[in-house]
Amino acid sequence: MMVISRRQFSFLGAGAAAATLSGAPAARAATRGRRAAVRNVVLVHGAYADGSSWAQVIPFLQAAGLNVIAVQNPLTSLADDVAATDFALARQDGPTVLVAHSYGGTVISQAGLSPKITGLVYVAARAPEAGEDFTALSARFPTPPVNSDLITKNGFKFLSRAAFLRDIANGVPRKQALELYAAQGPLSTAPPTTSVAAWHEKPSWYVVSKDDRTINPELERFMAKRMNATTTEVAAGHLSLVTHPEVIGRVILQATANS
Repeated sequence: MMVISRRQFSFLGAGAAAATLSGAPAARAATRGRRAAVRNVVLVHGAYADGSSWAQVIPFLQAAGLNVIAVQNPLTSLADDVAATDFALARQDGPTVLVAHSYGGTVISQAGLSPKITGLVYVAARAPEAGEDFTALSARFPTPPVNSDLITKNGFKFLSRAAFLRDIANGVPRKQALELYAAQGPLSTAPPTTSVAAWHEKPSWYVVSKDDRTINPELERFMAKRMNATTTEVAAGHLSLVTHPEVIGRVILQATANS
């Protein structure tokens, strides 16, 4: 069942807890008909992951007729990850929604000013202000459990298997979580500071993971509110894109229809 009001939507995803959306500017609907339909979606993965983390969402979007590309970020620097995302965007032939999970939110906040991009979707993601120290921002909220078990070596950060299963993949079936751990991409320790915050210029959506052990859920809510993003909350851990792909897919479809 879907209940709709001016500022809020509520729905139940298959096997998911109720999700709540709010904050979409009414002006988007008035201008939507003047542009070509959004048929392209570019997905950006986070740290300690690769593009396969979107494997559950991709078929849902493809079934809706969308052209989907998952970026393979090298995670060697923010500049390198933005370049990989820009290359994926250059391959799109029209309006595109740019989506990110986790650290990938920093990437799309930097790369999101491309004129092709009509909207931004953040899934349990960082959403920094231009020039903001995300570590300092995070310190304003209770420290998430994952931070105590980060391993640093040769200029990169990564997680032990125990920490990955406990704090990144909580809620993911163990077999699938182990597969995701095997694809873990270490993240450069260089501070990823953006020079712009594209969410100031583009309509934005945000999915909060209420059981997140990697980014504090209160921090996620703070960033979503600061962005004036249309916001969904889902009872999931950090990998909501794995455990609740239809919920995430519906949010992305909303972005393609309303940006």
